[in-house]
Amino acid sequence: MVWSIMSSTPVPNIVLFDSDCPLCTFQMKSLTWLDWFHRVAFIPIADARSARVAPDLTREDLMEAIHCVTPEGEIHRGARAIRFLGWRLPLLLPVSLFLSLPGVIWVAERFYQWVSKNRLLLSRIFGCKGACALMPERPREPEKGAD
Repeated sequence: MVWSIMSSTPVPNIVLFDSDCPLCTFQMKSLTWLDWFHRVAFIPIADARSARVAPDLTREDLMEAIHCVTPEGEIHRGARAIRFLGWRLPLLLPVSLFLSLPGVIWVAERFYQWVSKNRLLLSRIFGCKGACALMPERPREPEKGAD
């Protein structure tokens, strides 16, 4: 576990996501409820901290998929980020197990790319702008790790 220079608390895995996308925001709100042990910090890519967390990622990279940056600096993107997070969030463990089966991550990446390219349209189709706003965000401490 890596520790923050600014405090004595461990630095969590950091998820960078598009907060202008209703579907992405809904997904992150859902993950806050699944993160029982506070192993993940969620930072919108519009936040200046995202550039400090992942300076090698371009804005285009960040707009294509969610990215999970580990305390060690490893970066997981798209379906691989979901699989990585699933190993750390107990209720997502079955998802990670499924995504670890041979060949499944390849298919999941293709599906993730399609959803990512069509996320704003899908948000409109599924009514995420209004309906997704109904889901409350889990109260959490201010996100640490990127300061």
